[in-house]
Amino acid sequence: MIKGFAHKGLEEFYRHGSKRGIQPSHARRLMDILHLLDAAATIEDMAFPGARLHEWSGRGKGTWSVDVSGPWRLTFRFEDGHALDVDYVQPH
Repeated sequence: MIKGFAHKGLEEFYRHGSKRGIQPSHARRLMDILHLLDAAATIEDMAFPGARLHEWSGRGKGTWSVDVSGPWRLTFRFEDGHALDVDYVQPH
């Protein structure tokens, strides 16, 4: 279950469908990923085809990432079956 967002535009998109804070071309994929994340009971549930699920290293340790499109990623922490600090980033 998603417990919190770090990206307010992503939260508005998820809760109300507003595309104002995201790349509109990513909307469908983002919504699919967010629904999977909300239903995930374990981190392994996010290892769907094309996700490239991986944990960040260094200062990002504890943050997980899945691919959205090109350099865009959806990142989150996962604790006790809950997604926290869900973010939409272009880290490269």
